[in-house]
Amino acid sequence: MRQMTSPGSAAADEAAVRSRNLKTVAALAAVFVLPLILSFWMYYGGAWRPAGQSNHGELILPARPLPPTTLRTADGGETALPMSGKWQLLYAGDGACDADCRHALRVMRQTRLALNNEMTRVERVLLATGHCCDREFLAREHAGLAALDASGAAGAALLAQFPGGERAHSLYIVDPLGNLMMRYDARQNPKGLLSDLKKLLKLSHIG
Repeated sequence: MRQMTSPGSAAADEAAVRSRNLKTVAALAAVFVLPLILSFWMYYGGAWRPAGQSNHGELILPARPLPPTTLRTADGGETALPMSGKWQLLYAGDGACDADCRHALRVMRQTRLALNNEMTRVERVLLATGHCCDREFLAREHAGLAALDASGAAGAALLAQFPGGERAHSLYIVDPLGNLMMRYDARQNPKGLLSDLKKLLKLSHIG
């Protein structure tokens, strides 16, 4: 004769199964998420670097989450920033692009190319603070660059998150989670930027 299960017992069994399922999901999340958290903690904290070595750029601590912003592109479309899931090399300057701007964009282009197989993980972004943009020059010299008009109110709110001073000579790294995390002087040896970016890509399993 089959033993009948009481409603209370069935509910308890269901709760036990749900608890086991939640624990399984949490364990799987830990396997994938904790290494990422650890790698970023090691980078930001500096614990991963061998004695006598340091990053070449200026760490922005704490990293600054950039506000979700939609800006017009140079060709009249729209792009949302930050670009989810991608590392970004970013420069902010006048869209007419003077000598300093052209040098910074060249450093970004050559650094990305030097990443070889990893270059697809990195996007280049120009935030034009005015006169957006010299489309002929950008199309000829910097194909694939996202040139965005940041001259309006939305752009101003975004740019407010960037450290002040020497912006005309500054390159920035934004991580795939949308955090502004490092600044570089574009006039310095670009090998430092390349070295740091390679380390970040090696540490990170996202982007």
